[in-house]
Amino acid sequence: MAFAIVKGDSIKINYHSPGVRKRIIWGGLVPLDEVWVTGAHDATTLEMPQAFVVNGKEIPAGKFAFFTIPGEKQWTIIINKNWNQHLATEYDQKEDIVRLTVKPIYTQHTERLQYYIDVNNNNAGTITVAWERIKIQLPFQLK
Repeated sequence: MAFAIVKGDSIKINYHSPGVRKRIIWGGLVPLDEVWVTGAHDATTLEMPQAFVVNGKEIPAGKFAFFTIPGEKQWTIIINKNWNQHLATEYDQKEDIVRLTVKPIYTQHTERLQYYIDVNNNNAGTITVAWERIKIQLPFQLK
């Protein structure tokens, strides 16, 4: 689990953290260009205690599923209404609240999938997902 305290409330991300274990991750264990739970087993959940803005769209406080579509040159980050899902088998694009395209950033090796939440004094924040030698970032603004 990853969390950050903001004004006495906590932002929470609940996820399963698979390991690399000398496997080919991108295009191997995790197929490219397909919806991924961005973890393992159940969908990764994002709990926001107050309304927030992603890519110009205001999203109410609540609990959401966090999916990605990994690609070689770009990834799609998805926040979806249906947080209670196993893998992406129940995923329905009609339940998407917002989609954002980002470029993967190459970084040092991260053996286990990790989420990080950073929020500054202006209530702007970033959710970072790092695994293997790639990280992606989702900027957001708390209302």
